[in-house]
Amino acid sequence: MFANIGPAGFILILVVALLLFGPNKLPELGRAAGRTLREFKESFNTNPSSTNTSSEAIEDKKEEQMPKLLKKE
Repeated sequence: MFANIGPAGFILILVVALLLFGPNKLPELGRAAGRTLREFKESFNTNPSSTNTSSEAIEDKKEEQMPKLLKKE
């Protein structure tokens, strides 16, 4: 994706970012971007069975709440 930018283009992007956000804000933006990428990677690396258990938990909750709803009528 960034293979065609080159060193001059990369430096230009960094200078523009520095002018737009300032030197105090850039480290915070970098940390936020890093955290976002890490969470995104972790979401793909999670065990698929964990998603099944969460959907099973939702079904269990529905079954628990169903008698309560029927009793109110």
